[in-house]
Amino acid sequence: MHIGLFVKDFAIGKKFSKDGLPTKSGAEFHAENHAKQLIKRGHKVSIFAKKRYWFTKSRENIECIDLVRLHAPFRWLEIICRLLTTHRDVDAFYIIGTPKFAVWAIIMAKLFHKPVTLALTANVELFDKNANWRNRILASCDQYIATSHEIGRGYCDKTGISKSKVTVLPHGLDMDKYPMPSEEMKIHNKINKLGDGTMPVIIFCARIVEDKGIGVLLKSWPIVHAKHPEAKLIVVGGGKFDLIQEMKEMSINNDNSAAIVGEVDMPQMYYQLGDIYLFPSRHEALPTSLIEAMSSGLVPVTCDIGGCEDVVFDGKTGFRLPVDDYKAFADKINYLIEHPNERKIMANNAHELMKEYCDYSVVINKLENIVLGNNFE
Repeated sequence: MHIGLFVKDFAIGKKFSKDGLPTKSGAEFHAENHAKQLIKRGHKVSIFAKKRYWFTKSRENIECIDLVRLHAPFRWLEIICRLLTTHRDVDAFYIIGTPKFAVWAIIMAKLFHKPVTLALTANVELFDKNANWRNRILASCDQYIATSHEIGRGYCDKTGISKSKVTVLPHGLDMDKYPMPSEEMKIHNKINKLGDGTMPVIIFCARIVEDKGIGVLLKSWPIVHAKHPEAKLIVVGGGKFDLIQEMKEMSINNDNSAAIVGEVDMPQMYYQLGDIYLFPSRHEALPTSLIEAMSSGLVPVTCDIGGCEDVVFDGKTGFRLPVDDYKAFADKINYLIEHPNERKIMANNAHELMKEYCDYSVVINKLENIVLGNNFE
């Protein structure tokens, strides 16, 4: 089957600004990963996205993905022409996010009686179907995907779309890339990287910006260190220079107990060392780094927000806490350090939940059925 995937922007691999902040959106990551997984299953995937720079090709094949870059200001016309000529064999339409040009894909899908699915990855993408003609077309898709239950509720409450058309489906994860190490392997990893196989290791992996709850990290870690000086904090991610400097100063003032390693291509190497995942972000749908960490057997301590409610169950797979409550974060981290057996049980629960809910073997099967109009054989 030939699937047309529509997303606002698209680039292969990780992309970062000079400040170390990712310039590639979550929608782009999901588009790339879903396209590759669908291709593995024998489908042809064409991605339609904006042409941002004059030097990029209008059409090229990248890692078996047929990439079509649409020219401004007539992207709508190019979509129509493509779908009538070079891409007239597209069997199903899959839209991630709400790019303006996607409405023309929906119109063409309706005209030729082909299934069209819209997936939203963030609350900010929710729309009022009565606001304008574009939104009314967005509200006419056959099926809708929400990456979290919070977004799923938003579809029904804000857009007025029937609950029967909405499926909550996480974006998924290749769990083979994020294995849970055995206890022996974790000790071995800690000895190799840190020189001590017994120290509790807390991982933070996200952009270093205010919305990721950096204030909570800066205030909670000194409390944890005062009670457990043997513990180590590893901070993975790029971000704002002043916040990184503040974090380094915090580490110096606490016996260099925090390591700030910057942005990395493979956070797995740090997940393999970790016991606890500190994630005090204030706004999220279902964050990729969270499911990566849980797949790797880390116990998450998060804010009670967004998609965290879908996978972090208090006392079973982790803890959800009030936003910005740094004392509560410190208390739960200390609790997990002091109760290693309970922590191991929660780590196993978190890993098993990811296998059942987020592994590509589960997610892509469901995605196929939804995108292809539930007629995939």
